Amino acid sequence: MDSYLIKEGLDKSGWQEGSEAVTAHMVTIYLPQGGTKTEQQGYDASQSIVVSSKDLTKIEAANKNFLALQAEGHPVTASSPLYLVSNLEDIKMSLIAAATENARKRAKEFVKQDKVKVGLMRSASQGAFYILAAGGNSETDDYGGVYDKTTIKKLAKVVVTIVYNIEQ
Repeated sequence: MDSYLIKEGLDKSGWQEGSEAVTAHMVTIYLPQGGTKTEQQGYDASQSIVVSSKDLTKIEAANKNFLALQAEGHPVTASSPLYLVSNLEDIKMSLIAAATENARKRAKEFVKQDKVKVGLMRSASQGAFYILAAGGNSETDDYGGVYDKTTIKKLAKVVVTIVYNIEQ
């Protein structure tokens, strides 16, 4: 596996190796008179490796080329890549700032007809935070939000509730 990952250009410093495990390899034997029995035939060894990289092109290529490794008869399995947002806190802060500015504009529009002014902010709270696949929607009741890890391109949304004083 090491040689495969190195061939794919994935730096070993980004690997985390899990513990090794050895289990008995059990095979079902069909009996001539009917029925079955289970018999041990050797052992299976396994170890997990988590590969982290900011080079998404290499991760995508390695994931696609993994099928060829299996086709060559190597008894390996892989999970689909998880694509995480590396600057999540910066994105949250940016969205909260934009939502706060937008909330004041909306509040001013609400009171325009009554000839009153939007006063000081009384309270503010952040609700659900969503990271969706590009083109996805947040039509969910999950208070904690959603975090899509299956796609590279993402859309971020935040729910903000702001209460303002109204002045004459």
